[in-house]
Formats: sequence, C-alpha cells, structure tokens
Amino acid sequence: MAAEQMADEGQGIQGAAARPLDAVDRDILRMLQTDGRASIRSVAERVHVSRANAYARINRLLDDGVIRGFTARVDHERAGQGASAYITLKIVQNSWRTVREQLQALPGAAHIALVSGDFDVLLLVHSPDNRALRELVLTKLQSIPEVLSTRTLLVFEETDLDPGPGTP
Repeated sequence: MAAEQMADEGQGIQGAAARPLDAVDRDILRMLQTDGRASIRSVAERVHVSRANAYARINRLLDDGVIRGFTARVDHERAGQGASAYITLKIVQNSWRTVREQLQALPGAAHIALVSGDFDVLLLVHSPDNRALRELVLTKLQSIPEVLSTRTLLVFEETDLDPGPGTP
C-alpha cells in the first residue's frame, strides 16, 4: 500500500495504528506548537524529563507522523499577501485525489480540506491583492475540469489561535 493511501485511511506512515499519547507527549506538543524553536533542553526542563527522554519522544512523534514539521507563523498582510479567501468547491465525484494535487500546486494555497455538506472542498488561499485572487479563481481554479463550481468568501480579518491548555 502506498504511504498516501495509508495516510488517507487514517493509518500511520508504516501502516500501524497510531500509538497513544501520554501527558508528557501532549505537554511537548503544546510547547512546540507555541514555540517550534524551543531547544531540547528547554522542552526537557518544562516537562520534567531528561534531555535524552525529550529527544527520544520528539523523534518518536516525528517518526509516527504526529509532528508533521516545524514552521513559522506568518502575518500574510505584512508578507505581501493582503487578500485572503476561503473558496468552496463542488467537484466531480471520486476526483478528490486529482483535484487535491492540482490545488496543492496553486500559488497561495494554505489549507485544503475534503468536507461534507453543501460543497466538497474547502480551500484557504492568500494572494497579494483582489486582482490576483480573481485571477486565481477565474483562471486557475475554474479551469480544472473536475471543478464543477466555486464560491469565494473573502476574509476581512483573521486571527491565528495559540494552542491553549488542553490542546493536544
């Protein structure tokens, strides 16, 4: 089975069921979500384990696919991406994998989700301005043969939420 297919079926990368997380694992995840640049030493001190234990746990969380990577949280407006929108798409039945590949290649695509309800896909995009956003929707998205219709919801203001207590 391909890794993508296993991931689509909710299994781990190696096909094994995900290992349960304990309180220390959840504390490490909270810390890294708040500060992805935290040193192993500071993680170990804050969760009260040895550096070797913290290092091993973080590596296991990476290997198991619980931690998918480390990234910077970007202020899109200050980064020249002043227009954002959620775009809903209705797509041809059974075309999700094909459409997903094409959406991932779009400039400014930030989040793609297959959802249930009145539409099939929810796409978050960031673009330099409304003209670029219009071009993305009318030229790129609507030219994908499997996309039956789109609806664009402009984002007027957005706030990234910091992971709080109780967040795994």
